[in-house]
Amino acid sequence: MKFKLLMQARLLLLLVFIASSYGCGTNKFLSGMFEDEDNLATPAALTNFVATTTINRIWSERVNKGSDVLFIKLVPAVLGQQIFVADPQGNIAAVDVSTGNLIWENETELAITGGLGVDHGIVMAGTDGGDVVTFSADTGQELWRAKVSSEILSEPIQAAGIVIVRTIDGKIFALDVTNGNRLWVYDRTVPALTLRGTGTPVIANGLVIAGFDSGRVAALQLKTGQLVWEQRVAISKGRTELERIIDIDAQPLVVNGIIYVAIFQASVAALALDSGKIIWQRDISSHSELSADDDNLYVTDDEDFVWALDRLSGASVWKQEKLYARRLTGPTVFGNKVIVGDFKGYLHWLNKTTGAFSAQNQVSEARILLNPIVVMDQLLNYSSDGTLAMYSYADNNIIQQPLQEEALEQPTSKSSRVEQKQEKSFFGRFVDIFTGDPDADQADQNKLQKVQ
Repeated sequence: MKFKLLMQARLLLLLVFIASSYGCGTNKFLSGMFEDEDNLATPAALTNFVATTTINRIWSERVNKGSDVLFIKLVPAVLGQQIFVADPQGNIAAVDVSTGNLIWENETELAITGGLGVDHGIVMAGTDGGDVVTFSADTGQELWRAKVSSEILSEPIQAAGIVIVRTIDGKIFALDVTNGNRLWVYDRTVPALTLRGTGTPVIANGLVIAGFDSGRVAALQLKTGQLVWEQRVAISKGRTELERIIDIDAQPLVVNGIIYVAIFQASVAALALDSGKIIWQRDISSHSELSADDDNLYVTDDEDFVWALDRLSGASVWKQEKLYARRLTGPTVFGNKVIVGDFKGYLHWLNKTTGAFSAQNQVSEARILLNPIVVMDQLLNYSSDGTLAMYSYADNNIIQQPLQEEALEQPTSKSSRVEQKQEKSFFGRFVDIFTGDPDADQADQNKLQKVQ
């Protein structure tokens, strides 16, 4: 018994020592241990179906080295006839929307981890060292740099001459778009353990809307940084620090005066933009980007089920369960389709009304980490191997051959899914030894129930 306790103590000290070497990123470092191949559920195999949609590949180009690092989501940005892409090695490129041909390239040698943002002729990127760097959209020439407090994992955004930047230590910075001078800073305490990643804020009605790792959403005045309202949308539960993570790592979505947020290990919620009042909540855990149309909100949950929820009430419209554990992106609405990408480089095209499969196509063999983007009535996809591809589609009644995958991918039975969900990683079992308070936050839980 003494030997066992001694070994546990030594392991704890080792983890603390390693984590401490990451400075202000300690809490983020620990969560980077979670996506271990040995701990992942067996993905569902592709399902045979009658394809009712023809996918047309307009062009496809390998523009850079890409990145398969889960938390580095370098989202392409589109401005006019140009698409801007970056990789973690610092290669930034502009390509033509119509052809995919290279317009310019800048090998900056920066460790880019956040971006890209683009507006009013300026391309914006963030680095692991806390640098905000801007470039001319026309030439790729660097314009200015500004220093913030820590690593940037989300794209900078801009409105009314103000650049908004989110850092992993819980801060939001406002910078002057002309020179990078600091205008204001909003600071929020970060929990001890979180997912590695930060949700990009969104600007709407003169407000900066941001979700935080504590399960809170805040609205700030764009010009001053003054807090307008703050709403707690989730309460941490569970015995361990792992079970109590309630991060908001996806960008809030604003549609017609309603803010939609996805909270890991908690819920999907709708809030009033003007007051932050909770309109509805559903117990669906998600850390993926959301999408919406006039009627529905579309969600990919943490089991890789795709949901359509009534946008005004949160009621279920449909649920697609046949992509279980395929490590999907968030959904993208494109015409009468909802599209998600997966870990084998496939795009899955679902009927927006029913959730049934309409088509599938493989972009490349590399994982798709980012939501596809709708660009000028076409669909743009950026894969983790640096492949940028543009697609269109047409509905038809022609029966096409269904796609097949290698035999090693077998459908997962319901019983095996339950067993897999109950299994804990070594790190999860380790944390159980040192943490746990089942009665914690009960007062906050009661308070949230009263609000609802």
